[in-house]
Amino acid sequence: MVTKLKQYNPKASDIVNDWQVVDADGQVLGRLASQVAMYLMGKHKPTYVPHMLTGDFVVVINASKIKVTGAKAEQKIYKRHSQYPGNLKEIPYARMQERQPTRIIELAVRGMLPKSKLGRQMMTRLKIYAGVEHPHAAQILGSERRPAREEAAAVKAQATAVTAKPAAKKVSVPKAEAAAVATEAVETAEAAPKKAPAKKATAAKKSAAKKPAAKKATAAKKPAAKKPAAKKTAAKKPAAKKSSDSGEK
Repeated sequence: MVTKLKQYNPKASDIVNDWQVVDADGQVLGRLASQVAMYLMGKHKPTYVPHMLTGDFVVVINASKIKVTGAKAEQKIYKRHSQYPGNLKEIPYARMQERQPTRIIELAVRGMLPKSKLGRQMMTRLKIYAGVEHPHAAQILGSERRPAREEAAAVKAQATAVTAKPAAKKVSVPKAEAAAVATEAVETAEAAPKKAPAKKATAAKKSAAKKPAAKKATAAKKPAAKKPAAKKTAAKKPAAKKSSDSGEK
């Protein structure tokens, strides 16, 4: 029987990004680059997964004092091409160390990271400086104090939980009383609607009794208004005939 293991995906609250400081003074380039790459990928943490950004920020100082073994200092050459014919450029290791010592560590670490969008995001967390000075002292201090803050928060949460338990017991008694009152209200509400149809029927009868009276009143008013108008027109017509006869005579 084959059993499938559920893939582990850490929550956003479980992922913690600390700041690591690596001193390159007197260290070998390859060993230093592998250590930095491990910090960036997050392989030193139990929450590591290859498809998420779970690594730390890394600050490398004294990059100008890095060392290489064997004859690499004289034989190692950095090549780059602009994809145009004849534009191949070769820079020896000695010249690169004089002009751009941070570039040496950057290229070594980049070759050890995934060649993907995730690897490019990891490279943005790498800070390399040729000397000792760097502007990330506040972030490093905050990551060092993080365990103490988490312990203080846990102690505070335990204290609040202990103080909240007696209050919960006191509130449990009024809840029972409120439930009894709610059941009584439901019973009274179920008994009250039974009388409502009788009231609606009486209201309907009253409205039905009032409507015919209103119709009769309007019907009585309409003929009374029309009859006087007809008499006035009949009285005016004979007066007009008499005046015409007198004119002919």
